[in-house]
Amino acid sequence: MILAAEEDYDEVVYQSAEVFKRWRMVPAPKRGQIVREIGDELRLFKDDLGALVALEMGKILAEGRGEVQEMIDVADFADGLSRQLYGLTMPSERPQHRMYEQWHPLGVVGVISAFNFPVAVWAWNALIAAVCGDTVVWKPARKTPLAAIAVQKICNRVLARNGWKGALSLVIGNEAVGNRLLADRRVPLISATGSCRTGRIVAETVGKRFGRTLLELGGNNGVIVMDDANLDLALRAVLFGAVGTAGQRCTTIRRLFLQKGIAQAMTEKLLAAYGQVRVGDPLDEQTLMGPLIDTRAVKDFKDAIERLREQGGEVVFGGHGLGGCFVEPAIPQSRRQRLRHREREHRNQRGRDRRSFRRREGHRRRTRIR
Repeated sequence: MILAAEEDYDEVVYQSAEVFKRWRMVPAPKRGQIVREIGDELRLFKDDLGALVALEMGKILAEGRGEVQEMIDVADFADGLSRQLYGLTMPSERPQHRMYEQWHPLGVVGVISAFNFPVAVWAWNALIAAVCGDTVVWKPARKTPLAAIAVQKICNRVLARNGWKGALSLVIGNEAVGNRLLADRRVPLISATGSCRTGRIVAETVGKRFGRTLLELGGNNGVIVMDDANLDLALRAVLFGAVGTAGQRCTTIRRLFLQKGIAQAMTEKLLAAYGQVRVGDPLDEQTLMGPLIDTRAVKDFKDAIERLREQGGEVVFGGHGLGGCFVEPAIPQSRRQRLRHREREHRNQRGRDRRSFRRREGHRRRTRIR
């Protein structure tokens, strides 16, 4: 695939800025009508787009279709929002005066999306921005460009028949193009999704020019399961939260804190559930977990397993490569948790030894009495 050069980027942003001068003057409900048409077109291609997302990114088919449904839902929401861009009216201390809020579009909005949600993140930003009177330049992840191109083609048809070519634009470029977008004063707002490292770069670069940012970054999410929890309900939540999208979401569950009373039972349920996770072709309806995004992700996965072991941890399930970009989902156990488990086993063993000793002593006493 041929990537956009910096000159191509400049042309796209120039056209977007020119369209913005007219687009901002369109009544918001009219803008909402165009966004609704985009949602209708997405409905027509939901299955095809969902399959493309699954094929390119590796998430299972149900998740791919679900991501397209998110775009459709946001289009419906944005259409309704276009009639609700309210402002406050406030009393003034000056005679024959009133104060009121009036919201103004910002201009060209830059959207930088990540590979794990190759199209939904764009919709969350672009369709809301569009009804607010902004134009959008989208830079998708280079790992998942095909889904972005397909969505842009759909948008182009809707925009062209309404006379608004350029209101939503796409640029697929390298790091230099991305840096140019961050530093571009013609783009007052950058919405970026990615790692915390990426977020720092975005915040610093855009902040230097006093631009605005919306950042959705990585997470280190934990779940606490208490003694009185419904373990079956907790299990389903933890399993999907940890294994869904092959653990490549910012909302992925990475840590599990179990209260002592249910720790053993929950662990056993989790081990049994992981053993039933089918890893394979994401387009197969029976698959529950597809591949990681690329070989670098596989290396990172294996390196993390090694670091865990070096620090005294233990993998109680999975953690092996299955060839290509497929891996087994892993359940690691922290060193402290492992020590506690061993202490509990030792206590149980001592208890068994004491009971056995008492039985032997009782038998001996009975033998002497006879």
